[in-house]
Amino acid sequence: MAYIGSKCRACKAPAVIDLPQHNAHFCADHFQQLCRRQVAKAIDEFEMIDPDDRVLVAVSGGKDSLAVWDLLVEAGYRADGVYVGLGIGDYSNESEGYARRFAAERRLELITVDLSEEYGYDVPTAATATGRVPCSACGLSKRRLFDRAAVDGGYDVVVTGHNLDDEAAVLLGNTLRWDLDYLSRQLPVLTAVNGFPKKVKPLIRLTERETAAWCLLRNIDYLVEECPIAAGNKHLGYKAALNTLEAGSPGAKAAFYHGFLDRMAPLIDRRSTSTRAAANRCLRCGDPTTTDVCAFCRLVETAAAHEPVPVEMVLPKRRRR
Repeated sequence: MAYIGSKCRACKAPAVIDLPQHNAHFCADHFQQLCRRQVAKAIDEFEMIDPDDRVLVAVSGGKDSLAVWDLLVEAGYRADGVYVGLGIGDYSNESEGYARRFAAERRLELITVDLSEEYGYDVPTAATATGRVPCSACGLSKRRLFDRAAVDGGYDVVVTGHNLDDEAAVLLGNTLRWDLDYLSRQLPVLTAVNGFPKKVKPLIRLTERETAAWCLLRNIDYLVEECPIAAGNKHLGYKAALNTLEAGSPGAKAAFYHGFLDRMAPLIDRRSTSTRAAANRCLRCGDPTTTDVCAFCRLVETAAAHEPVPVEMVLPKRRRR
């Protein structure tokens, strides 16, 4: 990881990472200081977390969620984790193992929820039963279970590990479609309303590469493999396009995303049609919804009645054996 002959901008010690967007190299200590400052700046700028808040981190076993949990605990926040078992074959088993080991080694509290045990279906089955792409069924399920775990556990804030690359890629997709409803909700903080907990994204000033470097320098073991059923997702294509832009113009991703937050988001803020502000209550679960029965309850009803589907059946064709 060291860059031969390169010196840290702050102390002139041998550098371990180059950050073109900052036009600088950093040693291990000063790179970690940079990461801490960037997270603290995001939290302060958007009033994400108060010192006395009970925080619940949505943990996947990957680098971003483990990095943000580590950063928050180190900063002194009372942060527990929640892991949702999605039933994606060996991938889910391995990811849970990384989350459990991280928590055990640091004596942190990890709540685990199994989608199949709690609701009678898994993501491959849900995708097949509903005709949704797997990532759609997965996202809907995770959001509801994270919300429920936070409410049941009395937590004030749910933290997710979305980094700058993630947010810029989603923003690009929403902008290409000019989806104003989604754009109006793409904020680093969603306030608590109608029974939903507050949700925040402290990593919005750090790139995917930086969270990976944080884990390496902090000896955090994480699941490297990407979700096998996510291959071909448009989100990954948007990330690749932005990486190409970034290579030729370092800082482009940050300028794109943070420019949106500074200048465009305030103009479209009132367009939000999020169910977080819905006046209706789901007739089955009681959660806010714009319809009589919320999307999650409809998903449960359809997926739980379907015969279980092995993960191999929803893999992209090029990944099947």
